[in-house]
Amino acid sequence: MRILVTGGAGYIGSHTIRRFLAHGHEVVVFDNLSVGHREAVPSSMLVVGDLGNAADLKAVFAQYEIEAVVHFAASALVGESMTDPAKYYRNNLVNSLNLLDQCCASGVNRFIFSSTCATYGLPTTIPITEAEPQRPVNPYGNSKLAFERALADYAAAYQFGYCALRYFNAAGASPDGTIGEDHDPESHLLPLVLQTALGRRPHVEIYGTDYPTPDGTCVRDYIHVDDLAEAHVMAMDALDSTSALTYNVGVGRGFSVRELIRTVEEVSGLTVPVKKSARRPGDPPILVANAEKIRRELNWSPKYTELRPIVETAWNWHRTHPDGFRKAE
Repeated sequence: MRILVTGGAGYIGSHTIRRFLAHGHEVVVFDNLSVGHREAVPSSMLVVGDLGNAADLKAVFAQYEIEAVVHFAASALVGESMTDPAKYYRNNLVNSLNLLDQCCASGVNRFIFSSTCATYGLPTTIPITEAEPQRPVNPYGNSKLAFERALADYAAAYQFGYCALRYFNAAGASPDGTIGEDHDPESHLLPLVLQTALGRRPHVEIYGTDYPTPDGTCVRDYIHVDDLAEAHVMAMDALDSTSALTYNVGVGRGFSVRELIRTVEEVSGLTVPVKKSARRPGDPPILVANAEKIRRELNWSPKYTELRPIVETAWNWHRTHPDGFRKAE
């Protein structure tokens, strides 16, 4: 199948492309490179374009005869979404609707959407099932939920199949150390801790040490990026033109901020200075997935179920690429 991957030069997209190629699919990467990296994907597959430009979309669909779409392209900084919600609704909703319109015009009837556990907001039940009410607490989550709903309505009216994958905390890097996580600015905890271990940051901030958790810090479900990528491949294999699928993608086990920092210290052999700060508004104490639905229906299961192996792959990437894709030792 020939698959268009939007935002494919980004962190999760680049790892997912490798899994699609390994399973025999053809891939076309569509990315404006605003946050993605040209070096993360094969140059022969990259089309530089913008979802906000209808001509760019029309051209790539016409040239490559796209059969399915995996949609990663989005803005994804929660804090920024609070101060610039217009950017989030434009990138995550309006531009995504442009993509859907082109799919409909081109007869593309399979679509996988990169959604998020942020659509749940502050969950009432842990672990979180897909039946948990979706009540986002920030514009990022709102924009993702808005597109989830638009996707379902489009699919019902215009007859195509879709799958929305609600990610928990993607982490780690390709085991061969050739691609990994490189954001600017960096907002994800594991790379922040690793950068601190390498002396590239003075300390890592722990936002809140008085949560109702075993050690007082937030607990999150960390899923290795390759396991997350494999979920996209399996979802694509399950899709037909009538599918309406929604899955949580997580390990089903949580680790605290302090546990993550301690694991980085054990793996790297280095000390990670910390600074205790106040809680951030809207941070749930615990976010852990119930991923039984995707396990049962797609026979997906994560290979990385412990924190240390995930951290080891990330450490391998960061110690050899301290400046990300810009420089490699």
